[in-house]
Amino acid sequence: MNDGNLKISIVLTSYNYEQYISECIQSVIDQTFTNWELIIIDDGSKDNSINIIKEFCSKDERIKLFTHPQNENKGLQKTLEYGINLANNQWITLLESDDILSCDYLEKKSDVIKKYNDDINLIFNECEIFGDEKRIERISRSMKRTRKKLRKKKYPANMFYDFYCDNNIFTFSSVTVKKSDLLKIDFNTPIDCLLDWWIYIQLAHLNNFYYIPSKLTKWRLHPSSYINKSKQKSPFALQTKAYYKIYKNTRSKKILAFIIYGQICWIFKKINHKIEKLFIITTKYIKGEKKFLDLLKNK
Repeated sequence: MNDGNLKISIVLTSYNYEQYISECIQSVIDQTFTNWELIIIDDGSKDNSINIIKEFCSKDERIKLFTHPQNENKGLQKTLEYGINLANNQWITLLESDDILSCDYLEKKSDVIKKYNDDINLIFNECEIFGDEKRIERISRSMKRTRKKLRKKKYPANMFYDFYCDNNIFTFSSVTVKKSDLLKIDFNTPIDCLLDWWIYIQLAHLNNFYYIPSKLTKWRLHPSSYINKSKQKSPFALQTKAYYKIYKNTRSKKILAFIIYGQICWIFKKINHKIEKLFIITTKYIKGEKKFLDLLKNK
């Protein structure tokens, strides 16, 4: 499918994922929507990633490889900004090199763009998680809650106030966003592994979001995932700073009141999380005790 004048840029950030990147790039090549460019920014990989990427570049002129000067490692923030600036089109799909897109990913996104182009600046979709079973088990509960919340909304939707306590978008690889609005925001996140959350809050203040409930992204969970590399994982400071930054620019009393309200919500969320954790531990203990008693009875 080649839909006239609409062309989508895909910005893929790469760093030491030689075992995953071929499958990732192939998922772009397999798209039913064919009017795309793939911009790959390698962030100083030490493995065989660059050679694998070059092989794909030699076979498809829509795929371009870029690196930082002297193949330096500059981190996700600078790498993503570099790729966004190189993109030649209004709409950009963000992609991480360990994830996979369904073959109709761009086609479904293009349908939304054609219908709502002026009313939205970000489209995101449902994800299928795979990989490390322990991580899948750990994240499934929160994903279920998020899905339930997202499906109650009517889209396009103003989601600016929905990101204080939760990141409602599971992965960068589910996001297609307007370049013009990406160029307006600040990428200097206070917490490196939560760059996506920092970006979404700012984008949500600029325009509406659109959610597609189809599983268009396969999100791979594994021990070397980027989010696991940072020790700073509490989002409280990031959320407060992001909303306060917007308040300083707008002087909106509504936003200031929301920040205060959001801090109270965050305290209750932490209490609720501890209660849930205690409930899970207690449930596992009761189940274990029952199995033990059943075993004694059988003897």
